[in-house]
Amino acid sequence: MTDQTSDSAEATTHFGFDTVPEAEKAGRVHGVFTSVANRYDLMNDLMSAGIHRAWKDAMMDWLAPRPGQHLLDVAGGTGDIAFRFLRRAGDARATVLDLTESMLAEGRARAEAQSLDDRLDWLVGDAMALPFPDASFDVYTISFGIRNVTRPEDALAEAFRVLRPGGRLMVLEFSQVAVPALQWAYDRYSFNVIPWIGEIVTRDRASYQYLVESIRRFPDQERFLDMIRAAGFEQAKYRNLTMGVAALHSGWKL
Repeated sequence: MTDQTSDSAEATTHFGFDTVPEAEKAGRVHGVFTSVANRYDLMNDLMSAGIHRAWKDAMMDWLAPRPGQHLLDVAGGTGDIAFRFLRRAGDARATVLDLTESMLAEGRARAEAQSLDDRLDWLVGDAMALPFPDASFDVYTISFGIRNVTRPEDALAEAFRVLRPGGRLMVLEFSQVAVPALQWAYDRYSFNVIPWIGEIVTRDRASYQYLVESIRRFPDQERFLDMIRAAGFEQAKYRNLTMGVAALHSGWKL
């Protein structure tokens, strides 16, 4: 996932289609989500015509939350996944961790409005260095966030560490469309329409240009499945959503 510069030992990574020093990526991602936090949920609805809601429901269907479980939702900002988990699990808890305080602030406000704040914890933190002891959680989720992590393999290793034996990983992320004609149409929409919507709604075209580019840089379904297995997860599988526009990946710590 990373490269080495030819004239120094400084590691580099991708920020959209740009190559940047690894040390800069988290700050750039933080800037993107700070900029769009107050319109993030609205933009998700506009960009996907609301389909992201069905994808998140499909995630919960496969996950099948149960009472008594403790969820860690990483890059969980505004709380969409945590809220769904708690409604389905009943008597359970969720911890939402995100790099960006302004995203968490939006989530806290939503939790209070939905009377879920007594079962939720909110924490600023880094997916690559989770501030939790080993074997702390029953479920780890990350939704449309792992492609923004500087080293996704480190995030997966941390997920494995903080899960209890028998715990489950589930990742929802944009992926690679399997049908060439659909990929052509999807590319035209992504690169021409999404940044334009971002400019109109958030006055920030550049952040949504990055988000589109970051999707194209992320490993395809099979390569990401290999990364999950390399992190130690077993029974690793994936399911395509909307012909591969997004994909769900699942793995177990056994």
